[in-house]
Amino acid sequence: MKNVKLIIEYDGTNYSGWQIQKNVITVEQVIEKSLNDITGENIKIIGSSRTDAGVHAKGFVGNFFTESKIPCDRFRNILNGKLPKDIVILNSEEVQLSFNSRFDSRGKTYSYTILSTPQRPAIGRNYVYHFRKNLDLGLILEASKEFIGTHDFAAFKSSGGNTKTTVRTISNLEIIKRDDYIIFTITGDGFLYNMVRIIIGTLIEVGLEKISPKNIKTILLSRNRNMAGPCVPPGGLCLEKVYY
Repeated sequence: MKNVKLIIEYDGTNYSGWQIQKNVITVEQVIEKSLNDITGENIKIIGSSRTDAGVHAKGFVGNFFTESKIPCDRFRNILNGKLPKDIVILNSEEVQLSFNSRFDSRGKTYSYTILSTPQRPAIGRNYVYHFRKNLDLGLILEASKEFIGTHDFAAFKSSGGNTKTTVRTISNLEIIKRDDYIIFTITGDGFLYNMVRIIIGTLIEVGLEKISPKNIKTILLSRNRNMAGPCVPPGGLCLEKVYY
């Protein structure tokens, strides 16, 4: 028995997220089918997270167990020969049998990209949130500091998902403006369901002067989802890296 770790990049546009679901196509489903065809086994992949429909990944991590005699490092090229062009295996390697890509994760980094132009884009439209209104970046930067540290993020979680606690630690939240793009990069020990997208939605409300930066702490303490901003669309979100 071998435990194989995969680093996966995918464009989530055509998929209903990572996790297998009934009557829809998911990234996990497509990779598992290819693995089953290659090995003749009934393989189940353990994924590092459950990205939503339309969300992308540059450094998703998965692992699976196999009795196959195929060298672990060869799974990368063999899978890439079978997978659709919007899913790529960046690396495959053997790891200890005890390794679990989900439960051994110590943290993740996500990015979210906003494009602020009068007209919607044609090229790259699946990787940004097109937002026409002007945003006050100074207010957004001021408010972003309130998310750093360990907090109860219940107000920034959509209903659904099973978690024992809503307390999470955000170690970094960087915001960069590059031409017409505003890029948010957020690193934490874990994220609740839609947490990143709701944080970004709340910061947009701050940039529109609908929420004061001083109110972020009050929203966190309230644990009330209705006090935070909207959940922004999934296309601008990308899982950059998983830490172990």
